[in-house]
Amino acid sequence: MLAEQVFKSVGKPVPRNEDQRLITGKGRFSDDFSLPGQVWAAMVRSPHPHARIVAIDKSASLKMPGVLAVYTGADCRADGLGPIPHNPVPSTKYDMKLRGPGDTDVFVGPNVLLPDDKARHVGEALAMVVAETLAQAQSGAEQVAIDYEVLPWVENSEEAAKPGAPLLWDELPSNVLVDSFFGDEAATEEAFAAAAHVVTLKSHVGRVTGVPLEPRAALAHFDPATQRYTIYAGSGGAVRQKQEIAAVLGVDPKSVRVLSFDVGGNFGTRNRTFVEFALALWASKKLGRPVKYRADRSEAFLSDYQGRDLVTEVSLALDKKGRFLAMRASNLSNVGARCVSLSPLSKGAGLITGNYNIPIATLRARAVFSNTMPTQAYRSSGRPEVTYAIERLIDKAARELGFDRFELRRRNLVRPEQMPYTNAVGSIYDSGEYEKNMDRALKLGDYAGFRARRAEAKKRGKILGLGFANYVESSIGSPKERADLIVRKDKVEIVIGTQPAGQGHETSFAQVTADLLGVPFEQVKITLGDTDIVSAGGGTHSGRSMRHAATVIALGSVDLIAKGKAILAHLENVSPNKVEFADGLFRIAESNRTVSWFELSDLAEQGGLPAELQGGLRVRRDNEMHTPVFPNGACMCEIEVDPETGALEIKRYTSVDDVGRCINPLIVHGQTHGAIAQGVGQALWEQCVIDPDSGQPLTGSFMDYGMPRSDTMPSFSTEIVEVLSPTNPFGVKAGGEGGTTGAPAVIMSAIDDVLSGYGNPQLEMPATPAKIWNAIQDYKKRQKEA
Repeated sequence: MLAEQVFKSVGKPVPRNEDQRLITGKGRFSDDFSLPGQVWAAMVRSPHPHARIVAIDKSASLKMPGVLAVYTGADCRADGLGPIPHNPVPSTKYDMKLRGPGDTDVFVGPNVLLPDDKARHVGEALAMVVAETLAQAQSGAEQVAIDYEVLPWVENSEEAAKPGAPLLWDELPSNVLVDSFFGDEAATEEAFAAAAHVVTLKSHVGRVTGVPLEPRAALAHFDPATQRYTIYAGSGGAVRQKQEIAAVLGVDPKSVRVLSFDVGGNFGTRNRTFVEFALALWASKKLGRPVKYRADRSEAFLSDYQGRDLVTEVSLALDKKGRFLAMRASNLSNVGARCVSLSPLSKGAGLITGNYNIPIATLRARAVFSNTMPTQAYRSSGRPEVTYAIERLIDKAARELGFDRFELRRRNLVRPEQMPYTNAVGSIYDSGEYEKNMDRALKLGDYAGFRARRAEAKKRGKILGLGFANYVESSIGSPKERADLIVRKDKVEIVIGTQPAGQGHETSFAQVTADLLGVPFEQVKITLGDTDIVSAGGGTHSGRSMRHAATVIALGSVDLIAKGKAILAHLENVSPNKVEFADGLFRIAESNRTVSWFELSDLAEQGGLPAELQGGLRVRRDNEMHTPVFPNGACMCEIEVDPETGALEIKRYTSVDDVGRCINPLIVHGQTHGAIAQGVGQALWEQCVIDPDSGQPLTGSFMDYGMPRSDTMPSFSTEIVEVLSPTNPFGVKAGGEGGTTGAPAVIMSAIDDVLSGYGNPQLEMPATPAKIWNAIQDYKKRQKEA
């Protein structure tokens, strides 16, 4: 552990290296790349939520100007293209182990590029047209005639899970693919039977989508001379996508190169390979031309991986004094038409008890197929959903049983002296000071002045509500990471496999390296995103990047310093234990001579070294780390509502976040602000809506999908807390997802507080002005009728 080390760069708000490039139009996003002779691809997408493909007629399309080819699922099968090996079941040592019904293996279904049996959701790609121009490809796609046999469909999770629901996969007797139980059922039932109070809450955390700034795009090229495939495509992990694409094409991964530089937004939507990427590479080989694909915004709304969509029912058993005795939970996750990721269900399952010392719990975790776009790990995967459930449940318990909601929380929080704390379903929290976080948030948000602000709002005819939530989340992610540390003439280069999407990796990784090796921050270069250079790495997801990168760079630094000592010892003909290293300089004991990294690199390049020291001043270090960390925090907000219209305004928002070691507070604060906006967006505006009568998505543009904007957000008050994790050398937890984890819960807590004078209706997200106004009007109507 490097807890006591004095850092010169780590912990400082260093401006981001990336920003100059990005704000001057020099970014390298997917759509920035073009190649001579490139042609364009467009997809033919299903207009039906569920339909058998009877026949596909390409003839009219092939006669269109500029159209070069039309490809279908039958063509994919004929050429032996495999399914995308998404591997959706989390498999690290500490993930919750999900199983199918009857303790069977989970059926995930074939994630084929183009199905040839049936369409399973509106927007599913069924054919690809390639033409000389994008307009010609789109026109050609309109001319592809598909004969459908329309089938019954289901999009609602609970309906899909019922016996007799329309089946998506004939291989299963029902649409339920996961049905797992965790905890101690007998002890839970006993605790509930003995409880003085039982409070229950059922809610649906609806479906949203990532809406990245740059819709997904790819440029694919096959070189017949080298027999290599190259694709430019933004992703959450270039190495992973290389492996997946190679598996689809049935080729050696060495023959695939993925170039993923600046990623125009991710939030989980780009962590898994899209079908268009492999299709474009395949088409490039068949046509002998580079193939480019770019989704427009409406197409992205139809076909991007989506997030959330969890039905949760939670019950809490309490004694007379408000002590939490036990918890029962049932979570039903909607994976969509194909299973891409079960991370949301698994990661949420491990945190159902939140920050609270609930000694006994039982959870039933299920996942179900439906005729909707597949869901994927979306920012803070699974954790906002379970935080939302338990925090709203505690507010409800306080209201119904007459407890103060803050004291009820305080009475039941896990204490620092209980750390490491094993919760009732087996998750081991590493560290945290939950009550102190509460106190910090209440002070920073000026809870003491709330009553005066509420009274002032009342004078203006408005209602001011106060929301509060604690949160704990987990960060696990892919366990393996690799770093190459290379000392060049005037730079130290770090080659690493995590893939940023705006998190400032080029800056924060350089800060870590600078302090570990004692070199100026400006002389560190971070290389990523090109799989011909980056040979391994887990990518960016689950808040893993800083923790894994800092750890593997720290381990690699030890190796590099050892190699540096050995090289200098050989050159100076002294024992390696006579060579010291400090502050970026090598020094031979009992000598005034010092050698810098860059001087030593020059000496090493001159040759004359034994075989084990050759290859320059460079090392490669691999690390595997399974142990999760548990970032945590507390948030508070105030929302003002006009009861005459339901219009609302967020007046204050406060967040306190324990991220472990904070490498760069400037970046972490920025990540916190963005994460809060994302969580608030779901609470107040965002929702992927499907028409219940036709199965058609009703959110296909920004005209009908609400987004958080600068004028709808207040100025945030945020504080970073650093309770170091004992699980890694720097004590890092994670700093990119906490703001999202607590936001839906705290916003709805404030809405509930506003409506406490109107019969305590339980609104579902998004809490739109129309929903608020209707709730108020319904209460007034009931009062008149009474």
